Amino acid sequence: MGCAALFALASCHNHENKKEEDARFLVSSPLITDTTIVKQYVSQVRSIRHIEVRSQERGYLEKVLVDEGQFVHKGQLMFQIMPKIYNAEYLKAQAETEATNIELQNIQTLADKNVVAPNELAMAKAKLKRAQAEMELASVHLGFTKITAPYDGIIDHLDLKLGSLVDEGDLLTNLSDNSTMWVYFNVPEAEYLDYKAHKSEQNLDQVQLMLANRDVYNQSGKVETIEADFNNETGNIAFRATFPNKDNLLRNGQTGTILMSIPMQHAIIIPQKASFEIMDKKYVYVVDQNGKVHLTPITVRAELPDLYIVHSGLKGDEKILLEGIRKVQNGDKIQFDYKEPRHILSSLVLPSE
Repeated sequence: MGCAALFALASCHNHENKKEEDARFLVSSPLITDTTIVKQYVSQVRSIRHIEVRSQERGYLEKVLVDEGQFVHKGQLMFQIMPKIYNAEYLKAQAETEATNIELQNIQTLADKNVVAPNELAMAKAKLKRAQAEMELASVHLGFTKITAPYDGIIDHLDLKLGSLVDEGDLLTNLSDNSTMWVYFNVPEAEYLDYKAHKSEQNLDQVQLMLANRDVYNQSGKVETIEADFNNETGNIAFRATFPNKDNLLRNGQTGTILMSIPMQHAIIIPQKASFEIMDKKYVYVVDQNGKVHLTPITVRAELPDLYIVHSGLKGDEKILLEGIRKVQNGDKIQFDYKEPRHILSSLVLPSE
């Protein structure tokens, strides 16, 4: 009975080996083609000019001539602080200037007749200059009671209401010039180096902006500035793209995603399902002319849906194992069926194993 059991076990084992030998695996080659990948970067939208509008004098807010969200023109009066005290100080300084000027004229007449000393004439001239300076200062303070728009822009939230007691330096509102927008996004160091190396030949400074609702903004932008330093904590560097904003759709503080199209010539493309990872490194099985599989490390330059663009590890003329990669080991010899890469990629819907 023991012999019968051993015979049955051996028979079963031979049957399994024969089944594995009879198994056929699907094999293809990388596809070499010109393509374009789209890099995406989370971004922040900023107005080209965005300032805080603050009071430069103390007093009651007598007039609020704008509303939140209103478009204002350069020089337009927005707020007025009660000017009575400042107007009175100006009139007082003006009167003192006139009196000092009359005094100077009298002393000048006496000096021409040598009745007064030259020093007295010099003192009278100095008094007039002082009075004129005080009148000019009073005029400046009076002018500060009227707060006008320094440029065309949109009014933000009104922090103080009509009749509020305003102190010097209090925030009244913010003013945004949204005619042109700056969009900031962070780029990893490796991608920054690629950008600098291929910027001119691939027109990489032209970018698109995808909005929060997934719509692509109808105006193209241009990368105009790269900041000086990398962030040591993130390893990124900030780019700034400029977008026109004729329709006033973009607003300060908005978020979006920068889309940077990168053309690639002779890209080596493989299905993601042909690869697998060992300790954070990607590998494929290359099948030689004798049907023997070889574990081959690869690096990935970019990802597409269900596809990898290979940076190194493959030349493009190899045969790679597509299915059953968990069923073989390095050095195994397999039977395979070959399928053209274009047919494989056209029907590909599966992710990496």
